[in-house]
Amino acid sequence: LDVSAKSTIKELEAAIADAGVVTPSSENETAVESPSDVKEEKLAKAGKRSAKALKEVEEKEAKEERKEKIASGDLDPAEAGIKKGPSPKTRTRLERRSKNYKKIAGLIDKEKQYTLKEAVEVLPKTSTVKFDASVELHVNLGVDPRQADQNIRGTVALPYGTGKSIRIAVFAPADQHEDAKKAGADIVGEDEFLQQLDKEQIDFDVLIATPQLMAKLSKYARILGPRGLMPNPKSGTVTAKVGQAVKEAKAGKVEYRVDKQSIVHLAVGKVSFSPKNLEENARVVLKSLSDAKPSSVKGVYIKKVSMTTTMGPGLTIALSEL
Repeated sequence: LDVSAKSTIKELEAAIADAGVVTPSSENETAVESPSDVKEEKLAKAGKRSAKALKEVEEKEAKEERKEKIASGDLDPAEAGIKKGPSPKTRTRLERRSKNYKKIAGLIDKEKQYTLKEAVEVLPKTSTVKFDASVELHVNLGVDPRQADQNIRGTVALPYGTGKSIRIAVFAPADQHEDAKKAGADIVGEDEFLQQLDKEQIDFDVLIATPQLMAKLSKYARILGPRGLMPNPKSGTVTAKVGQAVKEAKAGKVEYRVDKQSIVHLAVGKVSFSPKNLEENARVVLKSLSDAKPSSVKGVYIKKVSMTTTMGPGLTIALSEL
């Protein structure tokens, strides 16, 4: 091509185009693909950038948009192709119970307030389990457990025991081991007992300790505390007279404590007990709770009392029994 030195770049490009010569730049221009082709090349085989994932995102966005339109009333659910099923049927708790439970629940009048004498006559008939069920007493108190003086806690000796064999451990100096064994303690020791706690071997229901050894038990509070086994002076499990404490625990001395819902739960015997023994145990517990009323409680102290058997229906006790 005869091109003068003074020709501009535009003139040069025009001359080349007229001559039909393909330049590298023109090759690149013809090689440029459509945006859709570029998008397809950038899609991954799997993961968030895959075609399947992008499709799911689009479907989800369309679904959310459809929901918003239905909620605002701009779209009819029928037009959106949404079929409404039958409304869920709400059943009462009794309707969800087993046939056997429904049968024994018929023995109890939910509207009636029973005396203790009537309750202990009816309760054994409501137990259908194959083992000797416990008879439980539940007392709703008008206290605030968050207040230190209203955090009800104490012990009571049941005249006829709980019907449960209690395993007692004694953590005391060597000179008191003999007294503890004679009183009926199942585990007695000092250093060897701490070795069992190091292995987290909890083979007892009640732990009694002497005051001088309580400091050694502090490191095991995370093990004993959640299980309710940490000795406490209020419950009588921290004492210098370990022999007497073991005898009381074996005779039926139990501890009660109000929970976060201001309720005291306590077993007062077994279904196999005679009605008279169950009634006497329950009266002793209720009297102990009445005597433990804090002076700061001005309103109703005992709001409701219920009795039940293990896995059985409960009945309400008349407050006049108090």
